[in-house]
Amino acid sequence: MLTDTRKSPCAKAVPLGSRDVTWTEGFWKEVEDTVFQNTVPTLQEMFDRADVSHVVENFRIAAGEETGAFAGTVFGDGDFYKWMESCMYDAVKTGNQDLLEQLDSYIDLIGRAQQPDGYLSTKQIIGEKAHNGTRRMGDINDFEVYNFGHLFTAAALYYRLTGKDSLLAIASRTADYLGRLYEEAERTGNVQTAVCPSHYMGLVELYRATGEKKYLELARQAVRLRDRVAHGLDDNQDRIPLRQQRKIMGHAVRANYLYAGIMDLYLETGDPDYRTVAESTFSDLLRHKIYLTGGCGALYNGASPYGNFFDHQLIHQAYGYAYQLPNVTAYNETCAGVGLVMWAYRMFLADPKAMYFDVIERVVLNNNLAAISLDGRKFFYENMLERKEKLEYKLVWDLHRTAYITSYCCPPNLARSLAEATEYAYALGKEETGNRIYTGLYGASRAQISLPSGAAFVLVQETKYPAEGTISFRFEEVKTDAPFELALRIPVWAAGAVLEIQEGENRRVQKLGEKQAGTYEVVTISHPAKTKITLTLPMRVRFTVADPMVEEDGGKAAVERGPLVYCMEKADLGDSCDGSLEGLMLLFDNGAGPSRYTKKDITILGKTVPALEGSMLWVRRPLQEALYAEMKPCIREEVPVQLNPYYAWDNRSSREDEDPDADAPMKIWFPVVW
Repeated sequence: MLTDTRKSPCAKAVPLGSRDVTWTEGFWKEVEDTVFQNTVPTLQEMFDRADVSHVVENFRIAAGEETGAFAGTVFGDGDFYKWMESCMYDAVKTGNQDLLEQLDSYIDLIGRAQQPDGYLSTKQIIGEKAHNGTRRMGDINDFEVYNFGHLFTAAALYYRLTGKDSLLAIASRTADYLGRLYEEAERTGNVQTAVCPSHYMGLVELYRATGEKKYLELARQAVRLRDRVAHGLDDNQDRIPLRQQRKIMGHAVRANYLYAGIMDLYLETGDPDYRTVAESTFSDLLRHKIYLTGGCGALYNGASPYGNFFDHQLIHQAYGYAYQLPNVTAYNETCAGVGLVMWAYRMFLADPKAMYFDVIERVVLNNNLAAISLDGRKFFYENMLERKEKLEYKLVWDLHRTAYITSYCCPPNLARSLAEATEYAYALGKEETGNRIYTGLYGASRAQISLPSGAAFVLVQETKYPAEGTISFRFEEVKTDAPFELALRIPVWAAGAVLEIQEGENRRVQKLGEKQAGTYEVVTISHPAKTKITLTLPMRVRFTVADPMVEEDGGKAAVERGPLVYCMEKADLGDSCDGSLEGLMLLFDNGAGPSRYTKKDITILGKTVPALEGSMLWVRRPLQEALYAEMKPCIREEVPVQLNPYYAWDNRSSREDEDPDADAPMKIWFPVVW
């Protein structure tokens, strides 16, 4: 399991074992197959190639088995460990012995590159051997501790999946090195921050895997030392003492990793300040700074909202001011989305509320899946909500997915997150709710479950979600009729859901109202072998509006159906509107507007996608060449349109094909005619 809270004193839920849940068909099975068949080998090739990422080559040079200089990114080691996680799941879930042997060979190489004192970061090891002036811990932006953290997490996971402790032994030596480093920092007061602090989560997971309490204490020490950093920055969330933080700020990946890490510490220590900080910042995020797609970190470059004229701090990949959510220039780094899933999941394990899985579902199905092509081979670093055909300025990253990104942190982070998606299907309660099963991400699956009451069975879930809203549960291989509870997540948008419980000849139907939306509906099951449960979520089309304070979306709405956010691309217009998305407006019709749209399955890159067919108003405005001009009469026409799930956009063209429409327009938010 990714986050082992079985012995965590403050956890109220615990994941099922990594091998206990299997996707059987449908949406998540397709995603998993694509990741295993295409994404994992594509990333492996990139890491293996010395002329591309140079990552494996760096380990070989550090181990003294090749000659040459360090090349690639300073965080490449950590990104390789993230890819290894996806590879572990692939090998174990598919029984691929060859892949397991390849993993073992990589682990052996990593061990040979590790220094006698436990230090392990290839740039510095290679630099020390070359006497080129490179030194350890000389620059926080060398990401050494980030590399350590991902090593710790991968090692704990490999041990749980395979029972092998080879990577765990390497990670433990590196953690011991880090412990000596922090002891020296504590003694001298010379404290550096650690950017993208993956090591908080990593150290706690290392503690959970080894039982060595020193690693938990090391995580606590690492967090404590943050407040002793001289000249801290909001970019790294270390200007304001951690226990005083209530609003989310700074670099989005660093923030999300930080708060996920302190929730891990809360789960183990019960320190109430950790939970208060995590809950407050999470609440601030949801109320003021998250996109409809679940993307976060809106700004390419921003200024800290907590600075002032005399303390002006520039921040990149930033959480900006409240309601500062631009669409064309939305940054939304993919790693921030992955980090938000980790954070929300730990919040759930501490307090199993449906709202946390609502967030996870929104982020994964929209932002994170949009970051990878439907064939699993190309990636976005940032995730815009609107693409213009022509911009008068240049953005940092490409406006289309590419196979290799210079900053290659996002593809392996995404690969491991999607490969590990079965981890988010179910969780079990603890203590007073020890016989309760919580549903998380819905998907057709089989789950092997044993409960403290003695109940043991296979829980079978059948569904075509998220394309359709019917989700059924039945129980096979039942060993006992001991009672237990099944907690069904009713998404916040699903008021009017219908729950049907069939137990033998008895059938009960219940309609769930507004109060049940966004909560768990708990069903007590006494005779699982005779019981079938069907949950039907209302998959009506909805027009969603933003808070009026979000200036970019004033007078506009987005289209949603079920958990999916929809968008429109130029290719969806056909001959309508001269191929332009400008001037298209949603017709609200006093609430009847969404009924104009019906689901229509289409095929993109061999995948079935639940599109929507309908119509919009096209307002043909005179061409405007000046920045401002007097409003003139317009031509109005209702035209047929198609919208597709945002996760499926940018899959019908690519620069590699030299398609002239490779950067064709895309929009989520449209003006509304009320």
